[in-house]
Amino acid sequence: MENSEKSALGADCCVEEMGTECCGVVMAEEKKGHLIPNGNHQAVNGALIGEHIRVQPARETWSRQMDFIMSCVGFAVGLGNVWRFPYLCYKNGGGVFLIPYMLFIFFGGIPIFFLEIALGQFMKAGSIAVWNIAPLFKGLGYASTVIVFFCNTYYIMVLAWAFYYLINSFTSILPWSTCTNDWNTASCIETFRHDACKNGTISNYTFMNKTCEELENATSPIIEFWENKVLRISEGLDSPGQINWEMTLCLMAVWVLVYFCAWKGVKSTGKIVYFTAMFPYVVLVILLVRGVTLPGASDGIMYYLKPDWSKLKEAQVWIDAGTQVFFSYAIGLGALTALGSYNRFNNNCYRDTFVLALINSGTSFFAGFVVFSILGFMAAEQGVEISKVAESGALPLEMCTSRFQEGSWS
Repeated sequence: MENSEKSALGADCCVEEMGTECCGVVMAEEKKGHLIPNGNHQAVNGALIGEHIRVQPARETWSRQMDFIMSCVGFAVGLGNVWRFPYLCYKNGGGVFLIPYMLFIFFGGIPIFFLEIALGQFMKAGSIAVWNIAPLFKGLGYASTVIVFFCNTYYIMVLAWAFYYLINSFTSILPWSTCTNDWNTASCIETFRHDACKNGTISNYTFMNKTCEELENATSPIIEFWENKVLRISEGLDSPGQINWEMTLCLMAVWVLVYFCAWKGVKSTGKIVYFTAMFPYVVLVILLVRGVTLPGASDGIMYYLKPDWSKLKEAQVWIDAGTQVFFSYAIGLGALTALGSYNRFNNNCYRDTFVLALINSGTSFFAGFVVFSILGFMAAEQGVEISKVAESGALPLEMCTSRFQEGSWS
């Protein structure tokens, strides 16, 4: 006895008692004049059906549509939203940056985002086979696969660093909070204030037996932990140094963890993303609540939002807005096409596109308050301008300073 059901393509599929799937023959009179969006065009090659053709089994789909939403959120929302957008926002005129940013979202980000999801949903194929709809562009599928490969190789290293910091954070004394470790240098100093040097002179002010001139060359234990312990930066390419076995083990552990997250396909991945996508928001809310209560937080937030209308005349502002949209929306990589291919054929991907765009850009704007409230506190603690603290486009390790942990939480 067989239970018949209609697939997303309209083909008659059956599930036998033994649990094996089979698809019946699609009759020409039933499907004549329609494309077969199954990703396998060796037989049909996107042509019109005019003869008996056996269709492949239907592609696996998400258990719930929310699984797809969470997967896209977990994939697209990352450091590009949490740090890069706030950094570009303050760099390019504060709130004024939102004008070119929103224009690129509506005229570039959302249309391409919708195109990738809709194409994958229609063709029911990944980033390579989806281009069977236009074989001339199939090279784009292979190119995007190579790009994703390189992205994975460096993103997995970022996860390994985070895992390494997580392990070290369980110690009673944080290893990046003191200058008494083996990797620290003589120029390491735990606490210093630049504002005292501004108000005084090099000749009449000393701090911890160091003059202001010596303090200018001093380094933080946070920086030294990162460069000397984690990265173990060598003198150059001609001096590769030794293998960092601690980081190697962390890298292997992260690879194994990622494998077990994906080894059973979308059925298992769709469950895991509820944690991986939601947990960062929990952390952001906690950091925001704590950050806005710190001294100097209001100055940091105002610095983040303060508009500079003259910036709109600069071409670099518009370039940064465009690149940020493509970077944070993760478009052009083919991954959204693959995620969309697991949707039901009649899923409302148009609605999903606007929901995901709102979540993505909303996260970017919200993260700016989190980051700059803490940067305002750091600037107040170190006695420097906020621009000096936020001058790097990379996530500052100073956010984990012992001063933030010990002094401000009391």
